[in-house]
Amino acid sequence: MDEICRRHGISTATFYTWRKKFGGMEASEAKRLKELEAENAKLKRLVAEQMLDMSAMKELLQKHW
Repeated sequence: MDEICRRHGISTATFYTWRKKFGGMEASEAKRLKELEAENAKLKRLVAEQMLDMSAMKELLQKHW
């Protein structure tokens, strides 16, 4: 296993972390999981941006009234 880690340029800790996360999955399942995680991160950023916009609008409206 150490040889595999060296060949791919990863640490054994990384290997075990990935093994814990992706162990027992088919390649297509792991790929889909990564896609869903990326989509989730994108949606979280969008929600955060919307909340900032709403906060700025509320602040602006309070100043005018």
